[in-house]
Amino acid sequence: MNIPTGQPIPNLGIGHLAGAEHADADVHYAELDTLANRLGRSMSVHRHDRYFQVHYVASGAVRVHMDESLYRLDGPMIFLTPPAFAHAFVTEDNASGHVLTVRQPIITDLLNAEPGLVHGQAIAPICLSIEALDGSHREEIHGLTQLFERLRAEFQSRRPARAQALRLLAQLTFISLLRLAPASMPAPPARKDDLALFRAFNTLLEEHFLQHWPIARYCELLNVSDLRLNETCRRVAGCSSKQLVNERLLQESKRLLIFTSHPVAEIAHLLGFKDPAYFSRFFHRLAGQPPGAFRNEAASR
Repeated sequence: MNIPTGQPIPNLGIGHLAGAEHADADVHYAELDTLANRLGRSMSVHRHDRYFQVHYVASGAVRVHMDESLYRLDGPMIFLTPPAFAHAFVTEDNASGHVLTVRQPIITDLLNAEPGLVHGQAIAPICLSIEALDGSHREEIHGLTQLFERLRAEFQSRRPARAQALRLLAQLTFISLLRLAPASMPAPPARKDDLALFRAFNTLLEEHFLQHWPIARYCELLNVSDLRLNETCRRVAGCSSKQLVNERLLQESKRLLIFTSHPVAEIAHLLGFKDPAYFSRFFHRLAGQPPGAFRNEAASR
C-alpha cells in the first residue's frame, strides 16, 4: 500500500466550525445535531491547533478514531481531543448532544492553578462510556450534564459578563472531565493496517474531493482493491468509501451555503459540478432538501 506522506492533517479552527464571527472566541458551544447539519455526520481526519474539543453524545451511535485507537460506542458517551491531536468520527443520523471547543490558554490557566488534575505531563485524549461508569461517578456525571446545559444557555444569551461566564463554565466542565479521566476506556484492539489505509484515504480525499475522482483512482494511488478500501471504510467509519466521498462534498456544500453569499450555481461550479441542476439533485438527495431551502433554514436559526 502506498501511503501519502508529508501531507498536513487539516486544521479546523473555531472560524471553520462556527463562522468568522466566532473566530476569536475563547469558548464555543454548539448542539451536536446543529453542527452535524452544517459540517456533516462523517468528519474525516483533522485536528484543532490550540483548542481542546469535547463531544458529549447524549444518544445515538458514534465511531471515534483517535490517533491509532478506534472506539465504537452508543451514547451517552464523551470524548475529548487535546490540541493538535488527529482524530476522526462518524455519528449516526439521530445522534444528539453537545460540542464544546475551548482555547488552550483557558485550560492551561486551570492546570497551572490545579496541576493535580492531570496524571502526567499533559491532558491525554479521553473516551468515556457513561453507562459503563460505576455508581461512584453518578453525582459527577449529573453535574457534568448540567454544566453542558448551562453552557448552552449562556452561549445563546447576551447577558452581562457572558464571556467570563463561558470561560468559568468551560473550566468547571474540564474539572469534571479530568476527575472522570481515570475511568477512560482503554483503546480496543484495532487493525493498524486498517487505520493506516483509512487515514491515507482521508488524506487523498481532502486533497482531491473537488476533482470528483472515481473510487478506482483512489485505489490506484493507494495500491489496494476497491473491495479492500470499501471494507476498511466500513470497519473504521461504518460506511462505504463512496459515502465518505459524498459526505465530504456535502460538508463543503453546506459550509459554502452557510458562510458565503455565493449563488447556488456558483457554489456548484466551485465544488466541481459542471451542471448546477445536478448539484441541486445531489444536495437534495443527501441533505433531504434543496440547497436554497437549506440556506434559508440555516439563516433563520
